[in-house]
Amino acid sequence: MKFSIVRSKFLDGLQRIQNVVSGKGTLQILQNAMIQAEDNRLCMTTTDLDISERCYVECEIEEAGSTTLPIRRLTSIIRELDEGKIMIEVNEDDVATVQSGSSYFKIIGMSVRDFPPVPATEGKFCYRVDQGVLREMLRKTSYAISQDETRRVLNGVLMAFKDNKLTMVATDGRRLALVEHEIEFPPEAEAELILPNKAVSELMRLLGNEGDLKVYAQKNQAVFEIGTTMVSSKLIDGVYPNYRQVIPGACDERVVIEREALLSALRRVSVVTTDKSNAMRLTFSANQLTISINTPDVGEGRDTVPVKYAGKEISIIFNPEYVMDPLKNIDDDEVFLEMNDGHSPALLKCNVPFLYVLMPLRIS
Repeated sequence: MKFSIVRSKFLDGLQRIQNVVSGKGTLQILQNAMIQAEDNRLCMTTTDLDISERCYVECEIEEAGSTTLPIRRLTSIIRELDEGKIMIEVNEDDVATVQSGSSYFKIIGMSVRDFPPVPATEGKFCYRVDQGVLREMLRKTSYAISQDETRRVLNGVLMAFKDNKLTMVATDGRRLALVEHEIEFPPEAEAELILPNKAVSELMRLLGNEGDLKVYAQKNQAVFEIGTTMVSSKLIDGVYPNYRQVIPGACDERVVIEREALLSALRRVSVVTTDKSNAMRLTFSANQLTISINTPDVGEGRDTVPVKYAGKEISIIFNPEYVMDPLKNIDDDEVFLEMNDGHSPALLKCNVPFLYVLMPLRIS
């Protein structure tokens, strides 16, 4: 195999697919990228057996072929080279030489025969979604993914294609984030996928602001085609809990709050929290919210925020991080907090199809 390629294009392709590569303690072949040169382009692939990434990069091919090379080492070399064309040649023993200007490197690779098979970009159904929309939906939900590995089904985001809507849900049992967006697909294409947290992170890194991506639903797997890049991921096996039943119905009280003002006050007061004591009291009275914390052996903090509210006084206790997470990931100027009392779940909304259910803390 022998080809030449522009350094910036090669480096961009390598950086797009290297995150999925595992560190030490894995099979050596899984630390390599499979590189295939044909039809005047490189096809580069990485995998950790759960997630695979593939991208295509234009190049000039003198001799077609394929190999696998250690991607982190290769990326480090290409990053340090001056801009310009790079010549790469691989012999029958999978030893690659890299030349650019006065620079010369030799890298020992492995045969493509040892590389695991990668899923094809196809599926029973294909959904088209705007890249910017999907990235925003993931941003508005992914922080609520459970980190408790004993509840495997909650270690990802639910993607529900139903009633011409894509609904995304994440929950850890103490809070729930949900966002919806209308898309078109036939009734027979209705499906639910549970996408693992690592795949969610990779998609958020790779998705752009413009253009559609294709989502292929396969058995126990989903494939995302983003321009010249493909991400395929195993899905979490299991049935996602009935999230609709934990969403409160009509609430008695509704508060209108400026998002930035609330977030700033929460950040200030949470300075006196600790890992062991992170209970923050929110007291709503006529057109005013009082935020207070009293942390033993540390001190206390208090701040007030003007709000639009004319209901009964309600005092409710939350983990401050759980209140701040959605506020950091939505862009509306105002948010709406709906409650019944200080002991029932509260509901945070904004002007887009988004809602956030938050369970109050119970302090003896």
